[in-house]
Amino acid sequence: MRKKSLSKILALGMVAAMTAGLLAGCGGSGSTTTDNGAATPATDGAADNGAGDSASTGEVPTLIWWTVGGTPADDFDEAVSQISDYAEEKIGVRIDVKIAGWGDYDTKMNNIINTGEYFDLMFVNNTNYSKFVNLNALENITDLVQSETPDLYNFIPTDLWEGAQIHGNVYAVPTYKDSSITQFWYLDDTYVQKYGIDMETVKDYAGLDAAVRTIKEGEGSSVYPIQLAQGSLFNGFFNNYDGLASGLQPIGVRFDDESRKVVCTLEQDDIKEQLDYLHTWYMDGFINPDANVISESNKGAIFGTAQGWPAAASTWEKNMGVEKYDLTKVFGPVYTTESIQGSMNAISVNSKYKKEALKVLELMNTDSKFRDMCAYGTEGNYMQYESDGTVTRLRDDWNWPSYTQGTFFILSTLSDGDPEAWKQVEQQNEEATPSSCLGFALDVTNIQNEMSNCNTVWDKYKYDLLTGASDPAQVLDQCISELKSAGLDTIIAEAQKQIDEFFAE
Repeated sequence: MRKKSLSKILALGMVAAMTAGLLAGCGGSGSTTTDNGAATPATDGAADNGAGDSASTGEVPTLIWWTVGGTPADDFDEAVSQISDYAEEKIGVRIDVKIAGWGDYDTKMNNIINTGEYFDLMFVNNTNYSKFVNLNALENITDLVQSETPDLYNFIPTDLWEGAQIHGNVYAVPTYKDSSITQFWYLDDTYVQKYGIDMETVKDYAGLDAAVRTIKEGEGSSVYPIQLAQGSLFNGFFNNYDGLASGLQPIGVRFDDESRKVVCTLEQDDIKEQLDYLHTWYMDGFINPDANVISESNKGAIFGTAQGWPAAASTWEKNMGVEKYDLTKVFGPVYTTESIQGSMNAISVNSKYKKEALKVLELMNTDSKFRDMCAYGTEGNYMQYESDGTVTRLRDDWNWPSYTQGTFFILSTLSDGDPEAWKQVEQQNEEATPSSCLGFALDVTNIQNEMSNCNTVWDKYKYDLLTGASDPAQVLDQCISELKSAGLDTIIAEAQKQIDEFFAE
């Protein structure tokens, strides 16, 4: 394996200027759920890069685009139709956007891939990208993106294309946005002021325990300071460990471990302590009792945890219907390969419209009007432009998350956004510390069965463990034992071998 240039990878820090309040999808959702099955038959990525029959028949193709988000409004399809009118005018293509809910996304995408359901475009991230590539489900666009959409290829920095590589090829278009991890915790200012909470003390689980305990004691049994759900687990729970772009949370390398020792994260003292806190909070009534079974949490969360920057609080406030959140930074900024691969859009290897799909992504990253409509909704219904060119949201139910779509650089800013947002993100990226494994992504070719089996085991336990519903003293050892029986030690050994080779002098 080729050792990457660290300075080149760190140049990703320059890609992070963007508008405030657009990190909704990086908040409370996002856990690793997998459901591997037999790979669907697929052709080699270079075998069929055709544009379908639309050119010869004059038919306007409609591309099916699967993504993640909240429950769409009743008029979502109508709005997408209007967006398609613009896309048809510009590039002769229409889109059919299908949104899987936060709690359903992982399972739905796995089912689509494993059953061979037709699609053209799909939002992928570091929990499923490499897996879908190894299932031969995604088109190899390494050459096609350069020949068919040179403006798209030239717009996105080389470093991002390199960060999106698997086995030396590119299978998805990365979004041109922040590529480092900075974790924030936040509390509703109403309760901070009411109970005199010092946010500077809420820097770790012990400090958070004291804060939410105070709120719980003051508000009574009907109030749950920490709202969790299957689709919004405790975001950033495994931040101390570089997951090696594996999509399997029980393995990793501590981000600051220069020896790069691959470990089972569930056996580490810090993770076990955090699991104990979650269970205590659940038993003491700090966490909603249905957290392990509901797909999405309710609005009005008193506490939240999300990756972002200070100005992103405006989005978290809007999403939760909270007037003001007080923030405290608890982790980062840190660069990892997983953070680079955190938001991408891939093309199905079976798509009839591969070239058209790339042109849609090119339009998304080069046309401000199209970008605004996809990010904010249609003008006059979901949003309106102000005289200074900024955007005012007219509704709060446009649930196609902007971070899943494309660049933020050409996106109009929000009229009530923080003008310092771009500087905040740029500063965070300039200050980012590289993970000791930055640039490495696990090749699962030789351990696909073990990965599938371990993901199945982890799926069995994770919702109960990561919401505090199960007692780690009773179930953690059993979970680890089943993971080892499923091949965890083989995965760890293979990961260690690859890392040692990758970083060999």
